[in-house]
Amino acid sequence: MPQPSRYPRALMALHWLTLLLLVAVYCMMELRGSFPRGSEPRELMKMLHYSFGLTVLLLLLPRLVLRLRRPLPVITPPPSTALRLSAAAGHVALYLFMLGMPLGGWLLMSAEGGAISFYGLAVPPLVAPDKALAHLVDDLHETGATVGYFLVGLHAAAALYHHLVRRDDTLRRMLPGAR
Repeated sequence: MPQPSRYPRALMALHWLTLLLLVAVYCMMELRGSFPRGSEPRELMKMLHYSFGLTVLLLLLPRLVLRLRRPLPVITPPPSTALRLSAAAGHVALYLFMLGMPLGGWLLMSAEGGAISFYGLAVPPLVAPDKALAHLVDDLHETGATVGYFLVGLHAAAALYHHLVRRDDTLRRMLPGAR
């Protein structure tokens, strides 16, 4: 099978949808503090934060399947070995983030004993309530959220570096409609 020059449309769609969901997750997290505890807007933002996060988790499997089923599109001109290795490490980190953060949030809600809602539908807890576990997972989840800002920022910066400095087709391979 010849090497493709662009990512499949379905993978592009999942990539950009995941980005929108991650932006929404972070917006809900940051904006909920603007409302008093227990208020309807704050509770809605919390539910959307959980739902969008779990949606990222659900989209991860089809993303991985699509990514592993086909050869990756070639980059023209080809990057150095160091750039290829750093890109692979960055992608692994992003995929671990998209797996770990939603699972961590689900585990946190379970350990806190709170109701877990996925767009209004009840989600079963992963563990029984456990305050010590909840505290630990809360710290890890907050640290992971900070790491996520850097991972997404580095990913975007790398795409811009490839596009503006190296002038290769790395970014164009993932842009819908770009040729």
